[in-house]
Amino acid sequence: MSTSMDLIKPLVTLVAIVNPLAIVPFFIHYTQDYSDAQRKRTVRMSAFSAFVVIAVSALIGLQLLSFFGISIASFQVGGGLLLLMSSISMLNAQPAESKTNVDELRATEVKASMGASIAVVPLTIPLLTGPAAISTVVIYADKTQHLWELGLLVGYGVVVALATALAFSLAQPIARVLGKTGINIMTRLMGLILAALAVEVMADGLGKLFPILSKVA
Repeated sequence: MSTSMDLIKPLVTLVAIVNPLAIVPFFIHYTQDYSDAQRKRTVRMSAFSAFVVIAVSALIGLQLLSFFGISIASFQVGGGLLLLMSSISMLNAQPAESKTNVDELRATEVKASMGASIAVVPLTIPLLTGPAAISTVVIYADKTQHLWELGLLVGYGVVVALATALAFSLAQPIARVLGKTGINIMTRLMGLILAALAVEVMADGLGKLFPILSKVA
C-alpha cells in the first residue's frame, strides 16, 4: 500500500461487499421468534464472527495460498471475477454473498424456531463474509508492506463488525425508514462501486500474469 487511496480501498471494498443493510431483512426474518436476549446475542455473535473471518483471512490467507502453490496474480484474477459476480448480484438488489437456496432457507427457519443460533451460519457465513469478502482481504493483505498496514487491515474487520452490530441492532427502525426500496437502492449503489473495484483488481492480476498487457496500457 503506497498511497492514502490504497489505504482506503480495502475498507470501501469490504463495506460494499458485506453491506449489512442488505442483510437486515434476513436478520429480521430469522429472528422474528427470538426473545430480546437471543436477538442481542445473535447480534454480538454475528459481529464478532465477521471480525474473526476478516482477521484470519488477513493474517494467514497468504500462507494458505503459498501452501497450495497458488500465485497471488492468479488469485487476484479469480478473486476479482468473484467480486464482479457479487457486484452483478448487488446491481440486481441481491446481497453480494447470498447464495442460499430454498431448502437452506427452510432449514435455517427450522433452526431458528428451535432457538438454535443462526449468527455464524448463515448470517456471518455466507451472507456477510463469504468467498468474495475473504478474497478481498487476502488480495489487499498481499499489498501490505509494513506490519502497521496489516494491522490496519485487521482493524477494518473491527469497523465491519461495528457496522454489522449497528445495522442488526437497529434492524427494525432501518426497515421502517428505508423500506425495501431504500435498501435495494443502497445495495445497487454499493454494487456499482464494487464492480469498478473488481475490474481494477482483475486488471492488476492480469498485468502480473501477462506483462505485455501492462505495456499496452
